[in-house]
Order: sequence, then C-alpha cells, then structure tokens
Amino acid sequence: MTSALPQALPYALIATDLDGTLLRAGDAVSARSSAALRAARAAGARHIIVTGRPVPQVRHVLDGLGYRGLAVCGQGAQVYDAATGALLHSVAMDRELAEVALGKIEAEVGEVYAAVNQEGLDAEMLMGPGYRMWHPHLPTVAVARRSDLWSSPINKVLLQHPRLSDDELTAVARSVVGDLVNVTMAGEHTVELQPPGIDKASGLAVAAELLDVAASSTIAFGDMPNDIPMFAWSAYGVAMADAHRELLAVADEVTLSNESDGVAVVLERLFA
Repeated sequence: MTSALPQALPYALIATDLDGTLLRAGDAVSARSSAALRAARAAGARHIIVTGRPVPQVRHVLDGLGYRGLAVCGQGAQVYDAATGALLHSVAMDRELAEVALGKIEAEVGEVYAAVNQEGLDAEMLMGPGYRMWHPHLPTVAVARRSDLWSSPINKVLLQHPRLSDDELTAVARSVVGDLVNVTMAGEHTVELQPPGIDKASGLAVAAELLDVAASSTIAFGDMPNDIPMFAWSAYGVAMADAHRELLAVADEVTLSNESDGVAVVLERLFA
C-alpha cells in the first residue's frame, strides 16, 4: 500500500464494505454517501460492494440502492452481477472439511454454536442449536441438529462460543485449523470459516479482472479484520473511525464512522 495519498487523485475503483462501513443502522445508505458515490461515478470511477454477506442476504440492499454493478459477496466466495441477477463466480466449501474443522475447534474450547450460508442465489442461512442471529432483519432457518447444516452445498460456516470473545475464538480457531480453512472475524458475533484461499481480496481480484481494473487503481473502505486482505490488495485502505484495532493498524487513513458518513468524507475530497 502507498504511504501517502495525493489530495486530488481519483481512483478507478472504489471498493466498499457494507456493514459498519457504507451502511448505517437498518441497512440504510445516507443521502450524502449516495451523492458522493454518484459524483465519483460521474468522474469516471467504478464502485464495487465487497461484503461478507452472501447474495441472498444482500440483494435487498443492492435493490434499495439501485445498484447495478458487480458485488463481491460471501466473504469473497461469490461475484454477483446485480444488473443481470447472475452469479458470475462461486466457490463452495467442502462440507466434510467444515465438519473436521469444527471438531478440532471444539476439542480445544468445548461446544461452539454453528450456522452455515448455503451456496447459490436463493440459498438459505441455516442456524444450528444455540446459534443466535444478531441481525434479526436477515432471513434465517433454524435446524434441530448440527448434521442438518450439511444438507446442501455451503460457502462458509459461522461460529459463536458461549464464553469466548470474538477475538479469542478467532485466535483459537486459527491456531487449530488455520492450515485447513481460512478463519476470519467479520463483525460482532461473527467468526467465520471459509474455503482455503478465499477472502475479500480473492473475490475482489476476480471482480476487478472482469472490470479490467488494477489493484493499483483501487481504494478500499472497511471496518473489520475481514477487510485486511482487501486493504492489502488495494492501493489505499481507509478504515472507519470505530474500526477493529487490527484493521486500524494496517489502514492508510482513518475516516469518520459509518454513521457520520466516513466514506463520503473521503470521496468528496478525492472527487470534488
């Protein structure tokens, strides 16, 4: 990443996380942020959403925004074309590998509560016993047994622990199964296991190639550790004011919070 940002340098690609970054509470994008993105597009930049949510849990947000571009979803496992409704790229997670990883983690810390995002455009999020959805506006299906989570192809596993913090659970999972799967923390109460090699950077690289845009022309915005690979891939990384300390440590710039239009503040400066 670069160490300094020329004040008026416009980037060809603007990559934004959603939760805690572009979105305010209630999955809303402010009028100011919308206007700043429109101005950037008018200046010739492309905007791409890069989110941990799978397509079924983000499509309503894209529709509400009138978003017609590509979106990297499912923590990098999916590239979705909002204009056509087509899934252009998708990587499934081996379900046997997921079971093995869960078993190894539980051997270290005791029972964990698990959920999965199924693979596909209209797939469901299945929650096993004990798992709690902290975003009640997102659709979920509760299942009676852990084994029911593996009924259809999946693209990631979500974990919670009754006592360990998110940081503690992430650290343990990485130490135990980090050589088998990608472990990331995507937000509060959201520790995830993904296929090896899959993260926001891998998905963004696929989408950027489709758009014929280089990493060296990309500015990225985020707030959580799952955005670290995206910052490393991009030319410039901007963290929100209340971002996780791990992301703050690698950011090129810290802007205001999502509730204070931190994305817009930077874009207005760049594309004024």
